[in-house]
Amino acid sequence: MSLNLKTIAELRDGFRAGEFSAREIAADFNAAVEAGRALNAYTVETPELALAAADAADAARAGGELKPLSGIPLGIKDLFATEGVDSTAGSNILKGFEPPYESTVSGKLKAAGAGMLGKLNMDEFAMGSSNETSAYGPVISPWRRTDGGNTALTPGGSSGGSAAAVAAGLAPGATGTDTGGSIRQPAAFVGICGIKPTYGRCSRWGIVAFASSLDQAGPMARTVRDCAILLETMSGFDPKDATSLDVPVPQWEAGLSSNLKGKRVGIPTEYRIDGVPTEIDALWEQGVEWLRDAGAEPVKISLPHTRHALPTYYIIAPAEASSNLARYDGVRYGLRVESEAGHGTTLDGMYAATRARGFGAEVKRRIMIGTYVLSAGYYDAYFTKAQKVRTLIKRDFTTAFADCDFILTPTAPSAAFGLNEKMSDPLAMYLNDVFAVPASLAGLPAMSVPGGLDGQGLPLGLHLIGRELDEQGVLNAALAVEERAGFSARAEKWW
Repeated sequence: MSLNLKTIAELRDGFRAGEFSAREIAADFNAAVEAGRALNAYTVETPELALAAADAADAARAGGELKPLSGIPLGIKDLFATEGVDSTAGSNILKGFEPPYESTVSGKLKAAGAGMLGKLNMDEFAMGSSNETSAYGPVISPWRRTDGGNTALTPGGSSGGSAAAVAAGLAPGATGTDTGGSIRQPAAFVGICGIKPTYGRCSRWGIVAFASSLDQAGPMARTVRDCAILLETMSGFDPKDATSLDVPVPQWEAGLSSNLKGKRVGIPTEYRIDGVPTEIDALWEQGVEWLRDAGAEPVKISLPHTRHALPTYYIIAPAEASSNLARYDGVRYGLRVESEAGHGTTLDGMYAATRARGFGAEVKRRIMIGTYVLSAGYYDAYFTKAQKVRTLIKRDFTTAFADCDFILTPTAPSAAFGLNEKMSDPLAMYLNDVFAVPASLAGLPAMSVPGGLDGQGLPLGLHLIGRELDEQGVLNAALAVEERAGFSARAEKWW
């Protein structure tokens, strides 16, 4: 097996056993990144950084001073600030920005010995569900339908570059961020694992902000074990982030167990919605049986405010985005357009011209929605009411967890769709997040794990939601599904 097809655990253990060197690992992945450029998964390639970290790992092994991620090269989503390397959030307004600092999460991975293969493409400012809003162009999924056509498919979004890179063997693991499903939905679309931890588990310092009360970093990798390995390093208290949780980081990998005897899995009735393909409902039922086989008892639960989650999210998230993105004005960093037809040559004209040229259509749409719901005449009618509904959604989960230990749902309402199929209908695009958004609004840990293929040969994911700070419970339930699903399908190489 080529090294770029191995899991993080296999690479780590093989490297430590002397089966191959870290430089061999890095060289194999660098070659894969170069060969996979047709997927447009990377915005910047950093082969020299991957090799430098590999040489340090080989020296550390010779000296008996290995770190947790020595020998493991990773892809880093373009939302994370990386010192001296372009960090643009997939936007024209930040093209060429090289931060003089490192985000806390990527810094933790670096300190643990991991190398960086490059920066991964993403929806602009993480706003999107298909990776089509990126200023660098869309990422193309490595998967194809088995219908005889060759339609280019989305890998999901906003962490589409991370998803495609891991699925195609262009990285053994990657960082992602999840505001309303942007780790879990793309993981489901390409047949890999991805976990959004409890809000505050991973520091947001150095991550370009979309919606501050929702944004959360997390890992994407081929297996549940690999996600546990990465999450242990990524998590931890950070005094530079006011929302960071000052709680111990468990040893999630060591605690992995697929024995769910005595556990109860909640099945929410409100997640059965019209228009979802029967294949997804069938996989959901199969997932229940897999968890029952692992020892868990299925129980019906109710999350009555679920139907309000999507509109609530699309009020709160754009409102926070409107505030966060006000900083991009052409004065301090990033793009600056002095004047442009229709904007004049005044300071306000420079602001308008810069933002008009720098932001894409979806970002402008969400800024406008957010500004509207925060305006004096509509703040109470929309934003305040949405915050109240958010509280009710969180209360629903608290009530449900009195009767169960974790919750099982589908990850997304469909398999991957074709590029350009939904871009003209924003509402249809927003519906991709219908199953993922409630856990985000409640700040709960949630994970997608591949469960099987649909009738056109595309991956489908199952979604586990846990109690606050119970990442171990989520990982264990996901492991039980992973073992029983036996998902080993890989996209055939066409690029």
